[in-house]
Amino acid sequence: MSRNKKKNLILEHIQLVAAGAKGVAVGRTQEGKTVLVSGAVPGDVVHARVKKSKSKYYEAEAIELVQASPFRTEPKCIHFGVCGGCKWQNLAYDKQLEFKQDEVFNHIKRIGGIEDFETLPILGSSEQYFYRNKMEFSFSNARWLTPDEVLSQEDISDKNALGFHIPGMWSKILDLKECWLQEDPSNAIRLAVKQYATEHGLEFFDVRNHSGFLRTLMMRQNSKGEWMVLFQLYREETEQREKLFDFLLATFPQIKTLVYCINSKANDSIYDQEIIIYHGDGFLMEEMDGLRFKIGPKSFFQTNYKQALELYRKTLEFADLKGDEVVYDLYTGTGTIAQYVARNAKQVIGIESVPEAIDAAKEHAALNGLDNCTFYCGDMKDIFNDEFLATHPKADVLITDPPRDGMHHKVVEQILKLAPERIVYVSCNSATQARDLALMKDQYRLVKILPVDMFPQTHHVENIALLVKN
Repeated sequence: MSRNKKKNLILEHIQLVAAGAKGVAVGRTQEGKTVLVSGAVPGDVVHARVKKSKSKYYEAEAIELVQASPFRTEPKCIHFGVCGGCKWQNLAYDKQLEFKQDEVFNHIKRIGGIEDFETLPILGSSEQYFYRNKMEFSFSNARWLTPDEVLSQEDISDKNALGFHIPGMWSKILDLKECWLQEDPSNAIRLAVKQYATEHGLEFFDVRNHSGFLRTLMMRQNSKGEWMVLFQLYREETEQREKLFDFLLATFPQIKTLVYCINSKANDSIYDQEIIIYHGDGFLMEEMDGLRFKIGPKSFFQTNYKQALELYRKTLEFADLKGDEVVYDLYTGTGTIAQYVARNAKQVIGIESVPEAIDAAKEHAALNGLDNCTFYCGDMKDIFNDEFLATHPKADVLITDPPRDGMHHKVVEQILKLAPERIVYVSCNSATQARDLALMKDQYRLVKILPVDMFPQTHHVENIALLVKN
């Protein structure tokens, strides 16, 4: 049933039966039209307001819960539903895993057009909360106001915030009281910084006018319980900065290194900024099954350390190396997977487009005494060409871990020319992975897939696929 209300189309008593892309719940109208509903979970019956009407489906938002799903659970975070993260906190974890596995399976079948393959049970995360080792927060002098605050028409004096951008309202920051993503003392450090800054009159960033002092706060940790804190400051205020930093170091002995940068450009990306060390070495060390990695402020490193380690172990297992193989690692990043498999291979060749990542890969290989790793920097579709294949050893095994967009079709063409015996395809987007697998299915058989949950309480899921040459 549907009705119009204030020129909005309201769909009534929509029963939601499945999970769709980006965490929406899926149902159908009585006429059979698909409805993608945000703000609900599978199993709910809701009234929903249509936001977009397409020829084959509606995009809608739940406005009233008529009947609660048996899969619902009480969200732990007081900010659930506002900050935009952890959208599945209200869905039981076993059901999260079930829907993630179904999504990967359906993508491979529907988009990839592949029918005959083994689906291994999804690898769930041992920690469903406090699993991230890196978090970034923004300062703002114009925090997001609750609907009650807006309606009150009272003069609100405390408008400073330290937290997350509100989805769809980039200039507004949610002032976080708690976050369930990074273990303590993450919350304590963030709250102490805000309290100190407020009490001492430090100026929070004005995103509209590009002014202020405190801009962003990043915290990283390693598995040993050591912490890095990074401040982005819009301008230098030496005395205020040093007092703030000294306060933090005295209060939190877990902070092994404290660094900062002065960033007065339009965006808050740090990758083109000079990082200044105030305390410690400016980096943390991490270990993964005997391999050591140097993690700096700009380093890419998997944010769910424990689950990343499981993913690397499974990738090595899928590669089935005997010790005499040449392995190509495409989109190698900082070379983490390349080095993880190098101890079981004759030679590993890694390719990546980001120069800083390749520098880190080379540094880590030297640190770990791996002289059988070679790394090349360049755009994948340009450097991984006929000349490259002609001047390098033929790969026995190829590992690829591309970004969410998947592989460029020219890269797929080169893989087919290279024709390794085995391909291990690690993906953070099973839809684009399935598209790429479809391009290879004439020459390769998909043997098995293994979904891996790296981000509990969200709809995101990784997938490992093993292909063997026909």
